[in-house]
Amino acid sequence: MKKSDYYRVVAKNAHLTKKAAKDGIDVFLDEITKTLKKGDKVVLSGVGTFSIGKVNPKEVVPFGQNDKRTTIKAHNVVNFKVAKPLRKAIW
Repeated sequence: MKKSDYYRVVAKNAHLTKKAAKDGIDVFLDEITKTLKKGDKVVLSGVGTFSIGKVNPKEVVPFGQNDKRTTIKAHNVVNFKVAKPLRKAIW
């Protein structure tokens, strides 16, 4: 499902205009992004928890090419831990 599909579904189910639904969803996603950038967790009850994890720098070697070593820089990743109600609904 694409973001534009969510705009349409939220607009229909919440009896909003498509623009109002788009604005609401965009604000929601922006706030999640800002919270994660600060290093805080985002907990959505019944859905799951988003958090930031750190990946240390590491050296990788393409399979069968021992002379070609590449270093991957340290970086952040977004982790997601699914909540029990969602897990039970899916599994």
